[in-house]
Parts: sequence; C-alpha cells; structure tokens
Amino acid sequence: MEKIFTEDDLIYIQNRGNSIDKIQQQLDFFIQGIPKINLVRSAKVGDGIWQFSEEDTTVFVNYFDKHKANYSIEKFVPASGAATRMFKFLNEFLNDFDAENDTINSYINKRNAKDISIFIFGLKNFPFYRELKEKTIQLYPNYYSLSSDAKYHALIKTLLSKEGLDFANKPKGILPFHVRDEKIITPIEENIFESDFFKKQNQKTKIHFTITEEFQPDFEKITNQFSDCEISFSYQNQSTDTLAVNEDNTPFRVEDDKLFFRPGGHGALIDNLNALQSDIIYIKNIDNVSQNHRKVIETNKKLLGGVLFFVQYKIFIYLKLLSSGNVTETQITEIKYFAENKTSFPLPEEFNFFQTEYKIEYLIKVLNRPIRVCGMVKNEGEPGGGPFWVQDEKGRQTLQIVESSQIDLNNKSQKNIAKEATHFNPVDIVCGVKNFKGEKFDLNQFIDPKAAFITEKTKNGKPIKAFELPGLWNGAMAKWTTIFVEVPLETFNPVKTVNDLLKSSHQPDNG
Repeated sequence: MEKIFTEDDLIYIQNRGNSIDKIQQQLDFFIQGIPKINLVRSAKVGDGIWQFSEEDTTVFVNYFDKHKANYSIEKFVPASGAATRMFKFLNEFLNDFDAENDTINSYINKRNAKDISIFIFGLKNFPFYRELKEKTIQLYPNYYSLSSDAKYHALIKTLLSKEGLDFANKPKGILPFHVRDEKIITPIEENIFESDFFKKQNQKTKIHFTITEEFQPDFEKITNQFSDCEISFSYQNQSTDTLAVNEDNTPFRVEDDKLFFRPGGHGALIDNLNALQSDIIYIKNIDNVSQNHRKVIETNKKLLGGVLFFVQYKIFIYLKLLSSGNVTETQITEIKYFAENKTSFPLPEEFNFFQTEYKIEYLIKVLNRPIRVCGMVKNEGEPGGGPFWVQDEKGRQTLQIVESSQIDLNNKSQKNIAKEATHFNPVDIVCGVKNFKGEKFDLNQFIDPKAAFITEKTKNGKPIKAFELPGLWNGAMAKWTTIFVEVPLETFNPVKTVNDLLKSSHQPDNG
C-alpha cells in the first residue's frame, strides 16, 4: 500500500472518508478481474416468478389494506441523476447541425434521425412547450421572422442552453413531465401522489429522495407544497466513491497529482437505504411515473406489499419457533418446504442428514434476512436487468436481478440463457428491513462484493477504468430473501428519452 500511495494520498483518502481496505479491495479487483455471474436459467412463471389471478390479487390487496396500519411505511426514490441522457439526441443535433448549409429534413435523412423527426412532430404536445416557446421568444426577439428550420433550431437550443431552460443539466425529478388540469406536474409530485396508497389516518406519509445537494432548493420548492407528507433527502456519500485507475491498473491522477475518485453507481445508495428506520420501504425510480395508469399502479403496489406482509409474517412465526429450540422434525420439514418453495432458497441435499440442532441453525440463517418482493414485467424489448437463477461459488442457487454487464456474453450458453429471459426488472420493489425481533438489519452485511463490475471511461481525454459498486437491486441485495411477482406492463412507464413523454401513458387522458 505504501508503494502505491504517498503520504499525501493517504491523508487525502482519510479526509474524503474513504476506506483504505475497500480501496485495496477495488485495486485487487482491477488487477485480478471480477468473475462474471453464473446464470443457471432465467426465472419464469412457475419457476421463480409468482403469477396471481385477479381473485388472488384482490386477496393480497385486501390483506395489505387490513394490515398496513401495523407498519411504518416509507417510499425511497433515487432522484439524483441529471437528465443528460433524456436529451442526448438533441445535444447531438445541436453539435452536428449546420444551420447555414443543412435543412432539418436533410439532417434527418442523412442520419436516419427519426428521434428528431418525432420530437419536432410532437413538440406542441410536450408539457414544457408553452414555457419553452416563451423563453425562446425572449432570447430570439426576431423569432417570428425566422424560417421554420431556424425556429426549431432556436427552440432546441433554448431547451438545452444555460441561458435557456438548461434541462439536460437538471435532475429529471424537477422537470415538467405531465400536464393535469392545465397545471404542470413533475416526477417528484407524481411520486408523492402515487404514495397515497399507504397513507394512514392522522399520520404524514413518509417519502425519501436521494438527490445532489446543489438541487435541494429546487426539490424543496416542490415538496414544500405537501404539508401532509414527511419528506426527507439524502446525498450519495463521497465515502462510497471509487478510485479510478489507468489501463495498467495504477491509480489515475488529475491536476496537482491528486487521486481521481468517481461516484460508485446506484449501489452506493445501499448506505442511504440503510439509514432509514421504517419497517417497510418501497423503492421506485424517479422517472417511472404515469399520467393515466394510477389505479393499476396502486393495485399492484398493494399486491407486492400484501405478499411481503404475508411472507414476512410466516417467516417471523417460523423464526420464533426455531429460536425457541422446541421444534419437532415435522415442523422442520414444514419450514424447509416453505424456505424452498416460498422464499426460493433450495437447501442442500445433505440437509436431511444434519443433526436437528444444525438443521435449526441452518434454517435460522436462511430465513433471518431482509426480504424484497420485486415486481417483474413481461419482456417486450425494454431495457433493464432480468430475473435469473444464479449459482454461486459454493454451488448454491438463488434468485437474482442481473444486469447485462454482469453476464459473460462471449460465453454461448450464458448468452442463450440471457436471451431466454421472459421478464425484466422495472425497479418496483418493496423491502422488509427488520428482523423478527423488530431490530433493523444492517443491510451492508447482505452485499455480494463480487457482484461489482469494471467499466471503461475517459477522463481529460485519457482512457481510465472505473469501478462500479454492486448495483442497489443487484449485488447490494444479493443475499436478501427474494420473491419475484409478475406485474402488468402498465406499471412500467419510464422516461429514458424526452420523446417518451409523447407516449399515451404520459399524455393527458381525454377519454
């Protein structure tokens, strides 16, 4: 360690709050590589994914409504990301479009830029159109005398420029997504409205946003309108940043010979999640909101919560029984069946030959973990991680949400398993984070550090390797009890590009 880092480095690392041990672990991963995940098969309905009839759904929805008063419930919304990717194709247009020699039609035809064509065709249907036009006229007093192409160019420039609306540099959460009753609605507001399903009488609804500190006033300007909610914020701690390295795995340095740290990805948010004290926590991405599917979304949120309540109730009964030590072999067989068939944790064949004392110890270890119930939608070509059965180095098979970056796509059999996925992960998760004694789990104890990954980036024009922490719903939850439940595609309405706002789920429902 002394050979790699100077005394100034060590002081800098300490002042940032980073762990030397974790940095050493990251350097080891850079040098040795990170093994790809070992897919056994994709999870399917009847094999890792639960599917419910309308009648069964109603049962769990009612179960949720009946029992929600017994729990403290909170919503956790990662919302720090800037909207850069939403406007990527518009930024490319501004960089590449030659206003003097190009027409917009020639630009579209030359580059097959259908997204520009869709954007312009749907421009008046965007929720920000009125604000955009007013701002453009301010910046371009001669707007009405411009040619049609020049007007569109001016509008797009206004949308993205610093003196204009600067939307690509703002968090998605504060952007206009919907219009309802002539009022602009942001994703922050939609996430708050959507939380009504767990509202309790005479109590404020708890919602937590992870944000970047500089935009907190913008968030608060919106959230302060909701006096019936207890809204809190946190930032990604810089102590979770990871060290970047050169191609030869030596630490990359910037000006003044300083080490270069990068945010470790959304897996860093396990610390933010771990700080919450509620019994039950719903997780959802900031941009997955809908203008028109609120009833379907609410029903399926309750379904996931009802499944969690019921499974957790059964687990707690079994754990109390096991902890008492007064357990019969018949009861052990029942608990084993539950662990394998309801929590999808196959026990080793030799379990049946264990002494009773060790069977009890083993079952406690299997069941006494945080629980997550994850909605899964049918795979119709949308991006997102998928549900798979995965085998670890000890030969144990568990259910995991796996991103494509974790899979060895050069391995034919692994690639074929990935292709066979019938469902994908919309990040629609409800978590039980306390044990049967009512104590909070330390979520850091349930991370699989080997589920991290290495990516190639550039910094100051030079190639670097970056270390991404195990993803929040991937490796950071790898050792949780995991249940996958099929939910309708209508619950998944992400806004990955600005043109997604033109989809029916984001447009006013005019009957």
